[in-house]
Amino acid sequence: MVDSPKRLVSRITRDTLALVLAGGRGSRLRQLTDWRAKPAVPFGGKFRIIDFPLSNCVNSGIRRMGVLTQYKAHSLIKHVQLGWGGNHVARGEFVELLPAQQRMNDQSWYSGTADAVYQNIDILRAHESEYTLILAGDHVYKMDYGPMIAYHVEKGADLTIGCIEVPVEQARAFGVMGIDREGRIESFVEKPDDPPRMPSSPDTSLASMGIYVFRTDFLFEQLILDADDPDSEHDFGKNVIPRLIEEHQVYAYPFREPGLTDQPYWRDVGTIDAYWSANLELIGVQPDLNLYDTDWPIWTYQEQLPPAKFVFDEDGRRGMAIDSMVSGGCIISGAVVRHSLLFSNVMVREQAYVEDAVILPNVQVGEGAEVRRAVIDKGCLIPPGMQIGVDLEADRERFEVSPEGVVLVTPQMLGQKLHMVR
Repeated sequence: MVDSPKRLVSRITRDTLALVLAGGRGSRLRQLTDWRAKPAVPFGGKFRIIDFPLSNCVNSGIRRMGVLTQYKAHSLIKHVQLGWGGNHVARGEFVELLPAQQRMNDQSWYSGTADAVYQNIDILRAHESEYTLILAGDHVYKMDYGPMIAYHVEKGADLTIGCIEVPVEQARAFGVMGIDREGRIESFVEKPDDPPRMPSSPDTSLASMGIYVFRTDFLFEQLILDADDPDSEHDFGKNVIPRLIEEHQVYAYPFREPGLTDQPYWRDVGTIDAYWSANLELIGVQPDLNLYDTDWPIWTYQEQLPPAKFVFDEDGRRGMAIDSMVSGGCIISGAVVRHSLLFSNVMVREQAYVEDAVILPNVQVGEGAEVRRAVIDKGCLIPPGMQIGVDLEADRERFEVSPEGVVLVTPQMLGQKLHMVR
């Protein structure tokens, strides 16, 4: 009996091992990643960036996952242990942490994305998966990986690359694929000055999402070949993929939401401006990323906290938040919060004013302080009366100011003690 499409997807997702590459620093986020890896950066009021690819796996029916960590991974490891450690091992479900640990020769650090997978090849062999799904751990999006893996099987592909359509002028920031009319990849170039165009849309390019599907035995063969190449940087985008395109069946999978013609939501929140903008987009009446979607929940670890509270109701002393998202444990005390996103345990004291701000957990905004167009890192204590985002020239002398005028403030910039767990 031939499998139905739904049953086929269910079977192949059960036979898939997902690997989330979560070792990168994300230096373009500046001081936000001084003490944490980019996938551990808080996002959306209660989540961390890595929760999105992990939730996509669970919602897609992929219940075997490995998280490859490296750079300043303490908070990332702790978050994964707390939020994702409750899988049913007896049913073959797990989230396994795979830090750099000198498993191959004397090499300690992962030297590239391909090397990160290669250094764990003995562990991966033991899982005996038919397919391997490799994901970047630092993008924000919702995606069902099942249809992509089914596409990979249907095409008889050796490698399938998830991709997203972007205007040609934006494609210079990505790895870009040139494809034929059957979807087979003919070229792959990193951050090109003249990006390849799509055959059906000359104003559009296909950018890599950092999502790869391999037949597992084929992946192992290629990792060993790459590891033996002294001239390789051991990176999927720079070395492995360009070589495979010349000799093997490599296809592009354009990411589309079923039944929709618009490009689905996908964000690389890799700069302060992009991070600030993506967080504030969530406040919209109908945001492109719907965190209230019960059909595709985003899972995470969260503390047990009391509800947000707004206190005092007097003229000139009214605690309120307008056009904002406010998380558990927050207290708005005789202050005004407007068009902002507050993570958990934020205290905004009397006569303070917050607008267009992204405020991470455990921040206190002092009495009479003013915060505009800013990202305030976890644990900051904003002194009473301090102005942030009002005079950018003054802000540049003490804080980080992005190209688009977003002010980043960290505890160190304020001369305050840095908490161990970030």
